[in-house]
Parts: sequence; structure tokens; C-alpha cells
Amino acid sequence: MHNEPNGLLLAHRAMLRDLDRCAALAARLAGTPLERRRATAVAAYLTDFCDSIHHHHSAEDQVLWPVLERSAGAHVDLTELSDDHAELDPKLDRIRAGAAALRETRTVAPELAADLADLRDTVREHVTDEERTVVPLIKRYVSDEEWNRVEATIRRHGGKMSFEVPRILAVSTGAELDEARREGGIPVALMIKLLPVPFRRREALVFGAAR
Repeated sequence: MHNEPNGLLLAHRAMLRDLDRCAALAARLAGTPLERRRATAVAAYLTDFCDSIHHHHSAEDQVLWPVLERSAGAHVDLTELSDDHAELDPKLDRIRAGAAALRETRTVAPELAADLADLRDTVREHVTDEERTVVPLIKRYVSDEEWNRVEATIRRHGGKMSFEVPRILAVSTGAELDEARREGGIPVALMIKLLPVPFRRREALVFGAAR
């Protein structure tokens, strides 16, 4: 097998980028009153981001892990990675609660900044472990056809496209974008052109000039 799990790696790349900048934003804004529009925008972004992370690891548990266990058999033990996923959910819930409080108080609580920093560190370690252990197994044991089915299944039950796609595009190289256009045709070319426009306005409100 020689397939490259580019979709998985791009999702990780986008996730880590947002973890860094969301944690940095919260640390910078902690204790500072915000204008209501920005407070609402930051809270909504954090909520969407938590939902995105939850969807990603749920898709791995429900879609990818069974394929790996069937394909790689005794060569794979995903217990530790699945346990990591279970530990993430309470962390995500705390950040959602902090985002809800931000919407009401218009102030980033120090606890929310601390929770985001903790999530950043936890997910970075998890992604490093996952890419070291899972990616070689995908390349060796999962056929191109089966991997395409995995990605198609995850897309069908995917997150919010207006949130996911622009973040993926932001971390894609020129060669990766060209490949996406070739494989996806006109629909993907249109998404690449159109979806980042409103998202950039959203980012400007959330992250300001420091995004």
C-alpha cells in the first residue's frame, strides 16, 4: 500500500494552528472587557472549534479505527489513542462552558485561557503520537480504495463546511491545492474560491491584526 493520508494530516495541521492561535488569543485577552460583537464572535469560534475537534476524534473512533483494526490486525493497538479521545471530551466541555460565559460577561476568564493552553498541549502530544503510530499503518495496510471510502464516510458525516474548509485551505500548500482542484473538479474549485471570503472576515473579528 502506498496511499498518503493527506486529509488526516491536513486536519491535524489546521487543528494545531488553531490551538496555538486560540490559546495565544485567550492569554492575551484574559481579564480584558471586549466589545459585545467581538465577545460573541470569539465565543462562537471557540464553540465551533471544540465541535470540530470532537467530530475529528469521533470519526477516528467510529470510522478509521475499525478499518485499521481489520486491515492491520495484530499489528495495531489503538487503546491508548482511544483513551486520549475520551479524556478530551471533558476538556472540550469546559471550553464550551467558558465560551458561553464569555458571551454573557464579554470577558475572557483566566480559567478559559488556562483550559485552552491545556487543550493545546494535550492535543499536540496526542497528534504527535497518532502520526507516529497510525500514519505508517495506514500507508502499509489500508488500500487506496478503502482509504477513499474512509474519507468519503467522514465527509458525509462531517462538521460545518463553512468552518472546516477555509481552515484546511489556510494550511494547504500550493501543490496540495492544485491536487484538490484536479481531484474535486469544479465543485472543489468553487469552494476554494468562495468559502474563505466570509471566513476571513470572521477571523479578522475574532483574532484581529494578530491572527
